[in-house]
Amino acid sequence: MSKEHIDVRQHILGTGRSIILGKGFSAVGLNEILSAAQVPKGSFYHYFKSKEAFGEALVDGYVTGYLAHVDALLADDGRPAAERLMGYWHSWLAMGDSASAESGCLVVKLSGEVSDLSEAMRLALLRGTGQIIERLGNCILQGLADGSLRGDLDAHHTALTLYQLWLGAALLTKLRRERSALHAAMRTTLALLNLPSGEPQP
Repeated sequence: MSKEHIDVRQHILGTGRSIILGKGFSAVGLNEILSAAQVPKGSFYHYFKSKEAFGEALVDGYVTGYLAHVDALLADDGRPAAERLMGYWHSWLAMGDSASAESGCLVVKLSGEVSDLSEAMRLALLRGTGQIIERLGNCILQGLADGSLRGDLDAHHTALTLYQLWLGAALLTKLRRERSALHAAMRTTLALLNLPSGEPQP
């Protein structure tokens, strides 16, 4: 695949992501994406077989970038694992602070919308969330090993519970247009992890 091919493909994906984060997948037509990207329709079908294929590539690309972000937050840098784990949840709070739709999470934006519309996109989102939960579980295991997390925690189950908690809180934040659900998720997270309120800070 040539560099030009990759660049044009990524340009279409980047343009589409910005628009879809604002409006949703179903509400955005190909013409709007192609007009914004200044790419003819024939070129679009050279890179993607359909809008659904475009959506699947959009999710896969987002997940790849997001996993790199998660890896950076959770990487063993000498700090206790609990501190690194809480840094990840604080990043959700920071995302909730932003008024810009473009800074939002594509998983939050699309999960409810596309799960019944596109099996390929549903599976791409499911794969991505599974990889996130796996990384969180590994960090919890590290916390139990280094003593920064205490108690009888099942690492995978706890990671799954916490991710579900925060995903639901993010959806409620969009619905309510205020952040009480995210703050409640933080309090519950500290309780589930047997951590003092407000500690540790990222």
